[in-house]
Amino acid sequence: MNGAELFINCLENEGVEYIFGIPGEENLQFLEALRKSDIKFVLTRHEQAAGFMAATYGRLTGKPGVCLSTLGPGATNFVTSASYALLGGMPVLFITGQKPIKKSKQGRFQIINVVRMMEPITKFTRQIVNADAVPSLVREAFRVALEEKPGPVHLELPEDIAEENSDSKPYQVTEIHRRAAAESAMAKAADLIHNARHPLLLIAAGANRKETCHELYEFINKTGVYFFSTQMGKGVLDQRHPRSLGTAALSDHDYLHCAINRADVIINVGHDVVEKPPFFMTPGGVLVIHIHYYSATVDDVYFPQHEVIGDIPRTLKELTSITDSCSCADFSYIKKIKTEIDLNVYTGSDTDTFPNTPQRIVSDIREVVPSNGILSLDNGMFKLWFARNYKAHESNTVLLDNALATMGAGLPAAIAAKIIYPDKKIIAICGDGGFMMNSQELETAVRLNLDLIVIILTDNAYGMIKWKQVGMKLPEFGLDFGNPDFMQYAKSYGARGHRITKTGELPVVIEKCFNTSGVHVVEVPVDYSENERVFIEELKNRTCIL
Repeated sequence: MNGAELFINCLENEGVEYIFGIPGEENLQFLEALRKSDIKFVLTRHEQAAGFMAATYGRLTGKPGVCLSTLGPGATNFVTSASYALLGGMPVLFITGQKPIKKSKQGRFQIINVVRMMEPITKFTRQIVNADAVPSLVREAFRVALEEKPGPVHLELPEDIAEENSDSKPYQVTEIHRRAAAESAMAKAADLIHNARHPLLLIAAGANRKETCHELYEFINKTGVYFFSTQMGKGVLDQRHPRSLGTAALSDHDYLHCAINRADVIINVGHDVVEKPPFFMTPGGVLVIHIHYYSATVDDVYFPQHEVIGDIPRTLKELTSITDSCSCADFSYIKKIKTEIDLNVYTGSDTDTFPNTPQRIVSDIREVVPSNGILSLDNGMFKLWFARNYKAHESNTVLLDNALATMGAGLPAAIAAKIIYPDKKIIAICGDGGFMMNSQELETAVRLNLDLIVIILTDNAYGMIKWKQVGMKLPEFGLDFGNPDFMQYAKSYGARGHRITKTGELPVVIEKCFNTSGVHVVEVPVDYSENERVFIEELKNRTCIL
Protein backbone atom coordinates (compact mmCIF):
# COMPACT_ATOMS: atom_id res chain seq x y z
CA MET A 1 0.00 0.00 0.00
CA ASN A 2 1.08 3.61 -0.35
CA GLY A 3 2.00 5.87 2.57
CA ALA A 4 -1.45 7.43 2.80
CA GLU A 5 -3.18 4.02 2.84
CA LEU A 6 -0.72 2.81 5.45
CA PHE A 7 -1.41 5.93 7.57
CA ILE A 8 -5.17 5.27 7.46
CA ASN A 9 -4.54 1.60 8.24
CA CYS A 10 -2.58 2.67 11.33
CA LEU A 11 -5.35 5.03 12.43
CA GLU A 12 -7.89 2.21 12.10
CA ASN A 13 -5.57 0.06 14.19
CA GLU A 14 -5.66 2.77 16.89
CA GLY A 15 -9.48 2.69 16.94
CA VAL A 16 -10.01 6.08 15.30
CA GLU A 17 -13.69 6.74 14.54
CA TYR A 18 -13.69 10.29 13.14
CA ILE A 19 -11.36 12.70 11.41
CA PHE A 20 -12.37 16.36 11.46
CA GLY A 21 -10.91 18.86 9.04
CA ILE A 22 -10.42 20.51 5.67
CA PRO A 23 -8.19 18.79 3.10
CA GLY A 24 -6.07 20.47 0.46
CA GLU A 25 -4.46 19.18 -2.71
CA GLU A 26 -1.52 17.84 -0.69
CA ASN A 27 -3.97 15.58 1.22
CA LEU A 28 -5.71 14.01 -1.80
CA GLN A 29 -4.00 10.61 -1.51
CA PHE A 30 -4.85 10.61 2.21
CA LEU A 31 -8.44 11.60 1.41
CA GLU A 32 -8.76 8.80 -1.14
CA ALA A 33 -7.51 6.28 1.42
CA LEU A 34 -9.95 7.72 3.95
CA ARG A 35 -12.82 7.31 1.45
CA LYS A 36 -12.21 3.57 1.41
CA SER A 37 -11.99 3.40 5.21
CA ASP A 38 -14.59 2.88 7.93
CA ILE A 39 -13.34 6.06 9.59
CA LYS A 40 -15.91 8.84 9.20
CA PHE A 41 -14.69 12.15 7.77
CA VAL A 42 -16.34 15.32 9.14
CA LEU A 43 -15.70 18.23 6.81
CA THR A 44 -15.65 21.51 8.73
CA ARG A 45 -15.67 25.13 7.59
CA HIS A 46 -12.51 26.18 9.41
CA GLU A 47 -9.45 24.24 10.58
CA GLN A 48 -9.59 25.87 14.01
CA ALA A 49 -13.07 24.44 14.51
CA ALA A 50 -11.85 21.00 13.38
CA GLY A 51 -9.17 21.17 16.06
CA PHE A 52 -11.73 22.13 18.72
CA MET A 53 -13.93 19.20 17.67
CA ALA A 54 -11.06 16.72 17.79
CA ALA A 55 -9.95 18.05 21.20
CA THR A 56 -13.49 17.68 22.55
CA TYR A 57 -13.61 14.12 21.23
CA GLY A 58 -10.39 13.47 23.16
CA ARG A 59 -11.75 15.12 26.28
CA LEU A 60 -15.01 13.15 26.30
CA THR A 61 -13.78 9.72 25.21
CA GLY A 62 -10.26 9.63 26.62
CA LYS A 63 -9.04 8.54 23.16
CA PRO A 64 -7.10 10.89 20.88
CA GLY A 65 -9.26 12.87 18.48
CA VAL A 66 -7.88 13.36 14.98
CA CYS A 67 -8.02 16.38 12.68
CA LEU A 68 -6.64 17.17 9.24
CA SER A 69 -5.45 20.23 7.35
CA THR A 70 -3.33 21.07 4.36
CA LEU A 71 0.01 22.89 4.52
CA GLY A 72 0.64 26.62 5.08
CA PRO A 73 -2.54 28.56 5.95
CA GLY A 74 -4.45 25.37 6.78
CA ALA A 75 -1.79 24.34 9.26
CA THR A 76 -1.46 27.79 10.82
CA ASN A 77 -5.20 27.72 11.54
CA PHE A 78 -4.51 24.81 13.90
CA VAL A 79 -2.43 26.94 16.28
CA THR A 80 -5.27 28.05 18.57
CA SER A 81 -6.92 24.64 18.84
CA ALA A 82 -3.56 22.90 19.44
CA SER A 83 -2.89 25.37 22.26
CA TYR A 84 -6.41 24.73 23.59
CA ALA A 85 -5.69 20.99 23.72
CA LEU A 86 -2.23 21.45 25.22
CA LEU A 87 -3.34 23.53 28.20
CA GLY A 88 -6.63 21.67 28.60
CA GLY A 89 -5.04 18.20 28.70
CA MET A 90 -6.97 16.87 25.68
CA PRO A 91 -5.40 14.11 23.52
CA VAL A 92 -5.43 15.03 19.79
CA LEU A 93 -3.50 14.07 16.68
CA PHE A 94 -3.10 17.00 14.27
CA ILE A 95 -2.27 15.85 10.72
CA THR A 96 -1.02 18.36 8.16
CA GLY A 97 -0.05 17.95 4.53
CA GLN A 98 3.08 19.28 2.83
CA LYS A 99 4.56 19.70 -0.66
CA PRO A 100 6.86 16.91 -1.90
CA ILE A 101 10.08 16.93 0.10
CA LYS A 102 12.28 14.89 -2.27
CA LYS A 103 11.59 16.89 -5.42
CA SER A 104 9.38 19.96 -5.79
CA LYS A 105 8.85 22.37 -8.68
CA GLN A 106 6.95 25.00 -6.69
CA GLY A 107 9.74 26.63 -4.74
CA ARG A 108 8.63 27.93 -1.34
CA PHE A 109 4.99 28.54 -2.31
CA GLN A 110 2.82 28.20 0.86
CA ILE A 111 5.67 26.51 2.70
CA ILE A 112 6.50 27.33 6.31
CA ASN A 113 8.22 25.08 8.82
CA VAL A 114 5.06 23.59 10.34
CA VAL A 115 6.93 21.09 12.51
CA ARG A 116 8.92 23.88 14.14
CA MET A 117 5.75 25.97 14.52
CA MET A 118 4.04 23.12 16.37
CA GLU A 119 6.96 22.37 18.72
CA PRO A 120 6.00 24.73 21.57
CA ILE A 121 2.28 23.86 21.41
CA THR A 122 2.39 20.07 21.10
CA LYS A 123 3.94 17.21 23.05
CA PHE A 124 5.37 15.57 19.92
CA THR A 125 5.78 16.73 16.31
CA ARG A 126 7.44 15.02 13.34
CA GLN A 127 7.64 15.19 9.58
CA ILE A 128 7.27 11.73 8.00
CA VAL A 129 10.24 11.37 5.63
CA ASN A 130 9.55 7.86 4.30
CA ALA A 131 6.47 5.64 4.17
CA ASP A 132 8.12 2.83 6.17
CA ALA A 133 8.26 5.19 9.19
CA VAL A 134 4.47 5.68 9.31
CA PRO A 135 3.59 2.80 11.71
CA SER A 136 6.18 3.69 14.35
CA LEU A 137 5.42 7.41 14.23
CA VAL A 138 1.64 6.91 14.47
CA ARG A 139 2.00 4.50 17.40
CA GLU A 140 4.39 6.87 19.19
CA ALA A 141 2.14 9.85 18.54
CA PHE A 142 -0.85 8.08 20.10
CA ARG A 143 1.22 6.87 23.06
CA VAL A 144 2.51 10.37 23.78
CA ALA A 145 -0.92 11.95 23.32
CA LEU A 146 -2.35 9.71 26.05
CA GLU A 147 0.59 9.84 28.45
CA GLU A 148 -0.14 12.09 31.43
CA LYS A 149 -0.64 14.95 30.98
CA PRO A 150 -2.63 14.15 27.80
CA GLY A 151 -2.36 16.62 24.96
CA PRO A 152 -1.84 17.34 21.27
CA VAL A 153 0.65 15.67 18.93
CA HIS A 154 1.38 16.43 15.28
CA LEU A 155 2.45 14.51 12.17
CA GLU A 156 3.21 16.08 8.79
CA LEU A 157 2.60 13.86 5.75
CA PRO A 158 4.30 15.23 2.60
CA GLU A 159 2.62 14.61 -0.74
CA ASP A 160 5.36 12.35 -2.16
CA ILE A 161 5.57 10.26 1.04
CA ALA A 162 1.79 9.72 0.82
CA GLU A 163 2.35 8.24 -2.67
CA GLU A 164 5.39 6.13 -1.72
CA ASN A 165 4.83 2.37 -1.45
CA SER A 166 5.58 0.38 1.70
CA ASP A 167 5.20 -3.17 3.00
CA SER A 168 5.15 -2.04 6.63
CA LYS A 169 2.34 -2.98 9.02
CA PRO A 170 0.74 -1.14 11.98
CA TYR A 171 2.32 -1.69 15.38
CA GLN A 172 0.41 -3.43 18.12
CA VAL A 173 -1.46 -1.06 20.45
CA THR A 174 -0.39 -1.45 24.07
CA GLU A 175 -2.23 -0.35 27.20
CA ILE A 176 -0.72 1.77 29.94
CA HIS A 177 -1.37 0.59 33.48
CA ARG A 178 -0.42 3.17 36.08
CA ARG A 179 0.31 2.33 39.67
CA ALA A 180 -1.09 3.86 42.79
CA ALA A 181 1.12 6.26 44.71
CA ALA A 182 3.84 5.09 47.07
CA GLU A 183 2.58 3.67 50.36
CA SER A 184 4.69 6.08 52.40
CA ALA A 185 3.22 9.09 50.57
CA MET A 186 -0.31 7.83 51.15
CA ALA A 187 0.39 7.06 54.81
CA LYS A 188 1.59 10.61 55.41
CA ALA A 189 -1.44 12.03 53.59
CA ALA A 190 -3.79 9.85 55.65
CA ASP A 191 -2.17 11.11 58.86
CA LEU A 192 -2.47 14.77 57.80
CA ILE A 193 -6.14 14.27 56.88
CA HIS A 194 -6.94 12.42 60.09
CA ASN A 195 -5.50 15.19 62.25
CA ALA A 196 -6.93 18.14 60.29
CA ARG A 197 -9.35 20.47 62.07
CA HIS A 198 -10.91 22.05 58.98
CA PRO A 199 -10.13 19.86 55.94
CA LEU A 200 -11.53 20.51 52.48
CA LEU A 201 -11.43 18.45 49.28
CA LEU A 202 -10.76 20.20 45.95
CA ILE A 203 -11.59 18.40 42.69
CA ALA A 204 -9.87 19.71 39.55
CA ALA A 205 -9.48 18.92 35.84
CA GLY A 206 -7.18 15.92 36.31
CA ALA A 207 -9.95 14.11 38.20
CA ASN A 208 -12.21 14.51 35.16
CA ARG A 209 -10.10 12.44 32.78
CA LYS A 210 -10.97 9.02 34.21
CA GLU A 211 -13.87 7.72 36.24
CA THR A 212 -12.98 8.88 39.73
CA CYS A 213 -16.43 9.65 41.11
CA HIS A 214 -16.91 6.28 42.88
CA GLU A 215 -13.57 6.57 44.69
CA LEU A 216 -14.24 10.20 45.59
CA TYR A 217 -17.69 9.41 47.00
CA GLU A 218 -16.18 6.58 49.07
CA PHE A 219 -13.52 8.96 50.41
CA ILE A 220 -16.12 11.62 51.29
CA ASN A 221 -18.46 9.12 52.94
CA LYS A 222 -15.65 7.79 55.13
CA THR A 223 -14.09 11.11 56.13
CA GLY A 224 -17.14 13.38 56.10
CA VAL A 225 -15.12 16.06 54.28
CA TYR A 226 -16.81 18.84 52.30
CA PHE A 227 -15.71 19.44 48.70
CA PHE A 228 -15.57 22.07 45.97
CA SER A 229 -14.24 22.08 42.42
CA THR A 230 -12.28 24.16 39.98
CA GLN A 231 -14.11 25.20 36.82
CA MET A 232 -12.71 22.29 34.80
CA GLY A 233 -13.37 19.86 37.65
CA LYS A 234 -17.02 20.85 37.71
CA GLY A 235 -19.37 17.88 37.61
CA VAL A 236 -16.98 15.12 38.66
CA LEU A 237 -19.28 14.87 41.69
CA ASP A 238 -22.95 15.81 41.77
CA GLN A 239 -23.18 19.41 43.01
CA ARG A 240 -26.51 18.59 44.67
CA HIS A 241 -24.54 16.50 47.18
CA PRO A 242 -25.08 17.69 50.78
CA ARG A 243 -21.34 18.30 51.19
CA SER A 244 -20.85 20.22 47.96
CA LEU A 245 -19.69 23.82 48.29
CA GLY A 246 -19.93 24.46 44.55
CA THR A 247 -17.31 25.75 42.13
CA ALA A 248 -14.48 28.21 42.68
CA ALA A 249 -15.37 30.42 39.71
CA LEU A 250 -13.33 33.25 41.26
CA SER A 251 -9.85 33.10 42.75
CA ASP A 252 -10.79 34.92 45.97
CA HIS A 253 -13.46 36.86 47.86
CA ASP A 254 -16.45 34.64 47.08
CA TYR A 255 -18.59 32.97 49.78
CA LEU A 256 -16.73 29.71 49.15
CA HIS A 257 -13.45 31.40 50.02
CA CYS A 258 -14.63 31.94 53.59
CA ALA A 259 -14.43 28.16 54.01
CA ILE A 260 -11.14 27.96 52.10
CA ASN A 261 -9.57 30.67 54.27
CA ARG A 262 -10.58 28.75 57.42
CA ALA A 263 -9.22 25.41 56.12
CA ASP A 264 -6.00 24.01 57.57
CA VAL A 265 -5.67 21.16 55.03
CA ILE A 266 -6.85 21.11 51.39
CA ILE A 267 -6.79 17.73 49.64
CA ASN A 268 -6.23 18.79 46.05
CA VAL A 269 -7.15 16.10 43.51
CA GLY A 270 -6.05 16.69 39.92
CA HIS A 271 -5.17 20.39 40.03
CA ASP A 272 -3.01 21.93 37.31
CA VAL A 273 -1.74 25.51 37.43
CA VAL A 274 -2.89 26.09 33.84
CA GLU A 275 -6.32 26.72 35.38
CA LYS A 276 -7.15 30.10 36.85
CA PRO A 277 -6.36 29.57 40.55
CA PRO A 278 -9.33 28.48 42.69
CA PHE A 279 -7.55 30.05 45.68
CA PHE A 280 -4.21 31.68 46.41
CA MET A 281 -1.66 30.02 48.66
CA THR A 282 0.52 32.09 50.98
CA PRO A 283 3.65 31.07 52.92
CA GLY A 284 2.68 29.73 56.31
CA GLY A 285 -0.95 29.33 55.21
CA VAL A 286 -3.07 26.28 54.43
CA LEU A 287 -1.35 22.91 53.99
CA VAL A 288 -2.07 21.46 50.53
CA ILE A 289 -1.90 17.76 49.66
CA HIS A 290 -1.37 17.39 45.90
CA ILE A 291 -2.89 14.14 44.55
CA HIS A 292 -2.24 13.72 40.84
CA TYR A 293 -0.77 11.60 38.07
CA TYR A 294 2.30 13.83 38.05
CA SER A 295 4.08 16.18 40.44
CA ALA A 296 3.01 19.79 40.89
CA THR A 297 4.31 22.70 38.89
CA VAL A 298 5.33 25.12 41.62
CA ASP A 299 4.71 28.84 41.29
CA ASP A 300 3.89 31.79 43.54
CA VAL A 301 0.23 30.79 44.00
CA TYR A 302 0.62 27.01 44.21
CA PHE A 303 3.33 25.20 46.17
CA PRO A 304 1.87 22.05 47.81
CA GLN A 305 3.61 20.86 50.94
CA HIS A 306 2.91 17.15 50.31
CA GLU A 307 2.54 15.24 47.04
CA VAL A 308 0.90 11.87 46.37
CA ILE A 309 1.77 10.91 42.80
CA GLY A 310 0.21 7.98 40.96
CA ASP A 311 -2.93 6.84 39.18
CA ILE A 312 -5.68 9.01 40.72
CA PRO A 313 -8.50 6.40 41.02
CA ARG A 314 -6.17 3.72 42.39
CA THR A 315 -4.53 6.16 44.76
CA LEU A 316 -7.89 7.38 46.08
CA LYS A 317 -9.11 3.82 46.61
CA GLU A 318 -6.05 2.86 48.64
CA LEU A 319 -5.94 6.19 50.48
CA THR A 320 -9.56 5.73 51.55
CA SER A 321 -8.79 2.26 52.88
CA ILE A 322 -6.05 3.59 55.20
CA THR A 323 -7.65 6.92 56.16
CA ASP A 324 -9.76 7.06 59.31
CA SER A 325 -12.68 9.41 59.67
CA CYS A 326 -11.67 13.00 60.38
CA SER A 327 -12.27 12.56 64.08
CA CYS A 328 -10.41 15.77 64.89
CA ALA A 329 -12.38 17.83 62.38
CA ASP A 330 -14.92 20.50 63.19
CA PHE A 331 -17.23 21.08 60.21
CA SER A 332 -19.64 23.45 61.97
CA TYR A 333 -18.25 26.59 60.32
CA ILE A 334 -18.20 24.99 56.87
CA LYS A 335 -21.86 23.99 57.31
CA LYS A 336 -22.70 27.66 57.93
CA ILE A 337 -20.80 28.70 54.81
CA LYS A 338 -22.69 26.08 52.79
CA THR A 339 -25.93 27.68 53.95
CA GLU A 340 -24.64 31.07 52.79
CA ILE A 341 -23.65 29.61 49.40
CA ASP A 342 -27.04 27.97 48.92
CA LEU A 343 -28.79 31.22 49.85
CA ASN A 344 -26.68 33.69 47.88
CA VAL A 345 -25.40 31.73 44.87
CA TYR A 346 -28.13 29.26 44.01
CA THR A 347 -31.19 31.36 44.86
CA GLY A 348 -32.22 34.95 44.26
CA SER A 349 -32.50 34.40 40.50
CA ASP A 350 -36.25 34.88 40.09
CA THR A 351 -36.17 38.54 39.01
CA ASP A 352 -38.63 39.40 36.23
CA THR A 353 -36.59 42.18 34.64
CA PHE A 354 -35.83 42.03 30.93
CA PRO A 355 -33.29 41.64 29.42
CA ASN A 356 -32.72 38.75 31.79
CA THR A 357 -29.97 38.76 34.38
CA PRO A 358 -27.26 36.08 34.07
CA GLN A 359 -28.61 34.41 37.23
CA ARG A 360 -32.07 34.07 35.69
CA ILE A 361 -30.66 32.67 32.46
CA VAL A 362 -28.61 30.08 34.36
CA SER A 363 -31.64 29.15 36.47
CA ASP A 364 -33.94 28.82 33.45
CA ILE A 365 -31.49 26.59 31.60
CA ARG A 366 -30.81 24.36 34.62
CA GLU A 367 -34.59 23.96 34.99
CA VAL A 368 -35.02 22.26 31.60
CA VAL A 369 -31.69 20.51 30.91
CA PRO A 370 -31.70 16.84 32.02
CA SER A 371 -29.01 15.64 34.39
CA ASN A 372 -26.99 14.04 31.57
CA GLY A 373 -27.52 16.98 29.18
CA ILE A 374 -24.35 18.78 28.14
CA LEU A 375 -23.61 22.50 28.10
CA SER A 376 -20.73 23.58 25.87
CA LEU A 377 -19.64 27.01 27.04
CA ASP A 378 -17.75 29.45 24.88
CA ASN A 379 -15.69 32.10 26.67
CA GLY A 380 -17.07 35.36 27.97
CA MET A 381 -18.65 36.94 31.01
CA PHE A 382 -21.45 34.38 31.02
CA LYS A 383 -18.95 31.54 31.58
CA LEU A 384 -18.19 32.93 35.03
CA TRP A 385 -21.89 32.92 35.89
CA PHE A 386 -22.43 29.37 34.67
CA ALA A 387 -19.31 28.12 36.45
CA ARG A 388 -20.51 29.69 39.70
CA ASN A 389 -24.31 29.34 39.60
CA TYR A 390 -25.07 26.24 37.52
CA LYS A 391 -25.24 22.95 39.45
CA ALA A 392 -23.65 20.16 37.41
CA HIS A 393 -25.10 16.72 38.09
CA GLU A 394 -22.72 14.44 36.15
CA SER A 395 -19.14 14.37 34.87
CA ASN A 396 -18.36 16.29 31.69
CA THR A 397 -21.82 17.82 31.43
CA VAL A 398 -20.36 21.34 31.59
CA LEU A 399 -17.66 21.71 28.94
CA LEU A 400 -15.71 24.88 29.54
CA ASP A 401 -12.16 26.01 28.98
CA ASN A 402 -10.48 27.58 31.99
CA ALA A 403 -6.95 27.03 30.66
CA LEU A 404 -6.42 28.74 27.29
CA ALA A 405 -9.90 30.28 27.73
CA THR A 406 -10.27 30.92 24.02
CA MET A 407 -13.34 32.32 22.37
CA GLY A 408 -14.85 30.45 19.43
CA ALA A 409 -14.75 26.91 20.85
CA GLY A 410 -18.32 26.64 22.18
CA LEU A 411 -20.14 25.70 18.97
CA PRO A 412 -17.50 23.29 17.57
CA ALA A 413 -17.24 21.54 20.95
CA ALA A 414 -21.02 21.14 21.08
CA ILE A 415 -21.03 19.63 17.57
CA ALA A 416 -18.41 17.07 18.63
CA ALA A 417 -20.35 16.26 21.80
CA LYS A 418 -23.52 15.66 19.78
CA ILE A 419 -21.65 13.39 17.34
CA ILE A 420 -20.33 11.34 20.27
CA TYR A 421 -23.61 11.34 22.23
CA PRO A 422 -26.44 11.56 19.67
CA ASP A 423 -29.11 10.73 22.27
CA LYS A 424 -28.11 13.42 24.78
CA LYS A 425 -29.47 16.97 24.89
CA ILE A 426 -26.65 19.33 23.91
CA ILE A 427 -26.63 23.12 24.16
CA ALA A 428 -23.86 25.45 23.01
CA ILE A 429 -23.85 28.67 25.01
CA CYS A 430 -22.00 31.54 23.37
CA GLY A 431 -21.66 35.27 23.68
CA ASP A 432 -22.32 37.25 20.52
CA GLY A 433 -18.57 37.91 20.22
CA GLY A 434 -17.41 34.31 20.57
CA PHE A 435 -20.23 32.90 18.45
CA MET A 436 -19.24 34.95 15.42
CA MET A 437 -15.67 33.62 15.59
CA ASN A 438 -16.81 30.18 14.38
CA SER A 439 -20.45 30.76 13.45
CA GLN A 440 -19.85 29.19 10.03
CA GLU A 441 -19.95 25.80 11.74
CA LEU A 442 -23.74 26.13 11.84
CA GLU A 443 -23.55 24.81 8.28
CA THR A 444 -21.58 21.80 9.52
CA ALA A 445 -24.20 21.04 12.17
CA VAL A 446 -27.05 21.40 9.66
CA ARG A 447 -25.26 19.25 7.04
CA LEU A 448 -24.72 16.52 9.65
CA ASN A 449 -28.45 16.58 10.56
CA LEU A 450 -27.67 17.20 14.21
CA ASP A 451 -30.29 18.06 16.82
CA LEU A 452 -28.55 20.94 18.56
CA ILE A 453 -29.40 24.16 20.39
CA VAL A 454 -27.14 27.20 20.14
CA ILE A 455 -27.90 29.96 22.64
CA ILE A 456 -26.38 33.36 21.83
CA LEU A 457 -26.28 35.80 24.76
CA THR A 458 -26.32 39.25 23.19
CA ASP A 459 -25.02 42.49 24.67
CA ASN A 460 -23.43 43.88 21.46
CA ALA A 461 -20.00 44.12 23.08
CA TYR A 462 -17.05 42.13 24.35
CA GLY A 463 -18.77 42.10 27.71
CA MET A 464 -16.12 40.73 30.06
CA ILE A 465 -13.44 43.14 28.84
CA LYS A 466 -15.93 45.99 28.98
CA TRP A 467 -16.72 45.12 32.60
CA LYS A 468 -13.00 45.07 33.44
CA GLN A 469 -12.55 48.40 31.65
CA VAL A 470 -15.31 50.00 33.72
CA GLY A 471 -13.94 48.38 36.90
CA MET A 472 -10.58 50.07 36.25
CA LYS A 473 -12.41 53.45 36.03
CA LEU A 474 -11.41 53.78 32.38
CA PRO A 475 -13.69 55.41 29.82
CA GLU A 476 -15.61 52.96 27.61
CA PHE A 477 -13.76 52.56 24.34
CA GLY A 478 -13.25 50.08 21.52
CA LEU A 479 -15.43 47.18 22.71
CA ASP A 480 -18.89 47.74 21.21
CA PHE A 481 -20.05 46.19 17.91
CA GLY A 482 -23.17 45.44 15.89
CA ASN A 483 -24.69 42.04 15.20
CA PRO A 484 -26.56 40.42 12.33
CA ASP A 485 -30.22 39.50 12.69
CA PHE A 486 -29.51 36.13 14.28
CA MET A 487 -32.91 34.69 13.35
CA GLN A 488 -32.29 35.42 9.68
CA TYR A 489 -28.65 34.35 10.05
CA ALA A 490 -29.77 30.94 11.36
CA LYS A 491 -32.34 30.63 8.58
CA SER A 492 -29.70 31.31 5.92
CA TYR A 493 -27.86 28.16 7.05
CA GLY A 494 -31.00 26.04 7.19
CA ALA A 495 -31.32 26.27 10.98
CA ARG A 496 -34.29 27.56 12.96
CA GLY A 497 -34.05 30.96 14.66
CA HIS A 498 -35.70 32.08 17.89
CA ARG A 499 -35.51 35.34 19.83
CA ILE A 500 -36.38 35.70 23.52
CA THR A 501 -38.46 38.84 24.14
CA LYS A 502 -39.73 38.43 27.69
CA THR A 503 -38.86 36.85 31.02
CA GLY A 504 -39.99 33.24 31.45
CA GLU A 505 -39.89 32.54 27.72
CA LEU A 506 -36.44 30.88 27.59
CA PRO A 507 -37.27 27.52 29.25
CA VAL A 508 -40.39 27.21 27.12
CA VAL A 509 -38.40 27.79 23.92
CA ILE A 510 -35.66 25.35 24.97
CA GLU A 511 -38.25 22.64 25.67
CA LYS A 512 -39.77 23.28 22.25
CA CYS A 513 -36.34 23.04 20.61
CA PHE A 514 -35.58 19.79 22.43
CA ASN A 515 -38.77 18.33 20.97
CA THR A 516 -38.17 19.60 17.41
CA SER A 517 -35.42 18.12 15.26
CA GLY A 518 -32.68 20.18 13.68
CA VAL A 519 -30.35 23.00 14.67
CA HIS A 520 -31.91 25.83 16.69
CA VAL A 521 -30.33 29.23 17.28
CA VAL A 522 -31.81 31.11 20.26
CA GLU A 523 -30.95 34.78 20.74
CA VAL A 524 -31.14 35.81 24.40
CA PRO A 525 -30.50 39.46 25.36
CA VAL A 526 -28.56 39.63 28.65
CA ASP A 527 -28.23 42.39 31.24
CA TYR A 528 -24.70 42.35 32.62
CA SER A 529 -25.28 45.16 35.12
CA GLU A 530 -25.44 42.37 37.72
CA ASN A 531 -21.66 41.96 37.31
CA GLU A 532 -21.11 45.13 39.30
CA ARG A 533 -23.80 44.45 41.90
CA VAL A 534 -22.75 40.86 42.66
CA PHE A 535 -19.05 40.52 41.92
CA ILE A 536 -18.07 43.95 43.20
CA GLU A 537 -20.60 45.30 45.70
CA GLU A 538 -22.14 42.13 47.16
CA LEU A 539 -18.90 40.17 47.50
CA LYS A 540 -17.06 43.21 48.86
CA ASN A 541 -19.68 43.59 51.58
CA ARG A 542 -20.08 39.90 52.40
CA THR A 543 -18.75 38.79 55.77
CA CYS A 544 -17.05 35.54 56.75
CA ILE A 545 -17.89 36.05 60.42
CA LEU A 546 -20.83 33.80 61.28
